[in-house]
Amino acid sequence: MKRIVTGILAHVDAGKTTCIESMLYTSKTIRKLGRVDHQDAYLDYDNQERERGITIYSKEAHFHWKDSEIYLIDTPGHVDFSSEMERSLQVLDLAILLINGQDGIQSHTSTIWKCLKHYKIPTLIFINKMDISYKTQEELMNDLKVHFSSNCINFKSEDAEDELSMLNEDIMNHYLETEEIDSSLLQQAIFKRECFPVFFGSALKIQGIEDLMDAIIDLSFIQDYPEDFGARVYKISSDDQGNRLTHVKITGGVLNAKDKVGTDEKVDQIRLYNGKQFEMVQTAYPGMICALKGLNKYEVGQGLGFESDTTKPLLNAYMNYQLLLPEGVDALTMMRYCSVLAQEDPQLQIEYDEQTKQIFLRLMGSIQMEILQKEIEKRSKVKVGFTTGKVLFKETIQNTVIGVGHFEPLRHYAEVHLKLEPLPRGKGLVFESNCSNDDLALNWQNLILTHLKEKQHKGVLTGSPITDIKITLVAGKAHLKHTEGGDFRQATYRAIRQGLKEAESVLLEPYYSFELVVENQYVSKALFDLENKHCSFKIEEDMNNLVHIKGTGPVRELMDYQKDVIAYTKGKGQFICELEDYHACFDQEKIIEETNYDSEADLNNP
Repeated sequence: MKRIVTGILAHVDAGKTTCIESMLYTSKTIRKLGRVDHQDAYLDYDNQERERGITIYSKEAHFHWKDSEIYLIDTPGHVDFSSEMERSLQVLDLAILLINGQDGIQSHTSTIWKCLKHYKIPTLIFINKMDISYKTQEELMNDLKVHFSSNCINFKSEDAEDELSMLNEDIMNHYLETEEIDSSLLQQAIFKRECFPVFFGSALKIQGIEDLMDAIIDLSFIQDYPEDFGARVYKISSDDQGNRLTHVKITGGVLNAKDKVGTDEKVDQIRLYNGKQFEMVQTAYPGMICALKGLNKYEVGQGLGFESDTTKPLLNAYMNYQLLLPEGVDALTMMRYCSVLAQEDPQLQIEYDEQTKQIFLRLMGSIQMEILQKEIEKRSKVKVGFTTGKVLFKETIQNTVIGVGHFEPLRHYAEVHLKLEPLPRGKGLVFESNCSNDDLALNWQNLILTHLKEKQHKGVLTGSPITDIKITLVAGKAHLKHTEGGDFRQATYRAIRQGLKEAESVLLEPYYSFELVVENQYVSKALFDLENKHCSFKIEEDMNNLVHIKGTGPVRELMDYQKDVIAYTKGKGQFICELEDYHACFDQEKIIEETNYDSEADLNNP
């Protein structure tokens, strides 16, 4: 049986949950169509989801269609929960990108497209709400070809076959010989992201849904799975009884209930979820999505069996909040609840300051903060607050330096030499070893690399996390008698710190890419604002009395600008933005002075 794991992704309010509802109804998995606005959607069973009318947590459903089994993952559409969406991409065979036919491509739609490209996910596109859209199919297709790919092809158009024949040489040669499109070659082209099939319809009216379901089966290319057991963890959750559930995709072999995983953990149950309901099965086969009860050590992104761990995510939080606790509530006790939530959402980065007894969290935005606030209260019975969010700064370096770490108290010895080199923006931290085994044993080198990766290292300007640096182990020294593993941890941390003190550091801040659409009469006001907010921009086009201004600017200057635009354009202006990347801070000295961070007094980072 063909098994296909499909994710439904979209900008908020594009109709994702309704689309899944229609697919489950069409496949006779459910008997009644629920609706988000009626608060009875099959997959939006969480109270906060029903109150807000948005998907917050990714959900699973599965159904049979024709001769195949389709596993659906419903992902959040709101930008605040982008990390939850991104985690699901690791296990998809195929993605369905849903676009609101009324609005076309929106800011978060572009972010999702970037993620799909980054993870190389084959993608079908479904243009929803065509029953109420004032845009024509031709207009929407033109937008897709301009903003996404010229190989977005309307599969129901008269020109579809001609466009498909031009995808690659193999398809063209077969078409010239037979005047038909070879289905296996087409599947491979879609798998390689050389083609993006487009379908139109209305999920609410169940129009175009059967065509979409047929396309999932007919156009998906499923690779052969190996016989050895493998699985990938993409989600951690808890059931109503508080049991920890590890959600995985089986990528090889079979897994039976009561099987051992790793050295000391055993699978108690294998569950197949359909919304909130689940059935227990004895065996999980390749291509299946299931939840495992009994595993307590595995985290999101880790591989089981032969699978290796995944790379770091593309989307990261850029806002920092302090957790405010009621009087008498112990911060360490609250950290236990926060740590459980951080296991379920690895992008929820939590820091505890031992000196001030304060808890800091990094979040994607205000909606995520409100959801987290209610989730903490539900689990701990404590109502917490948050400070006003501040952007999360980062630090990097401009020149190459060597950092030396030396740790030699009584009966201990370790020495580490690291080369720190600047990397282009957005590359993060890269670690490697260029140290001879004759100078330092391989086991010590691996230990040093582990210590480099295990901690979030702070910069020396403001104590912000470092990024965009390649750190290479170039030399090290151990003592036959007096060196222990912990010695290299201390020496490694000191080597990074000493290198940063020697380097010329640069403070970075998050930037938005934006599009501002205003009428001609408001252009001078808009340009004045953008210049004052230290943005770079250009006027893209002027049509129908509307001016489109595109550019980039600091998040801290633009985060509330939508309100200003609505005010001075009397509700007619539009400001669309998405996180682009980190760039050099325009007022570095002022931020350093305000932060008042003393790198010499930071005893946790000597």
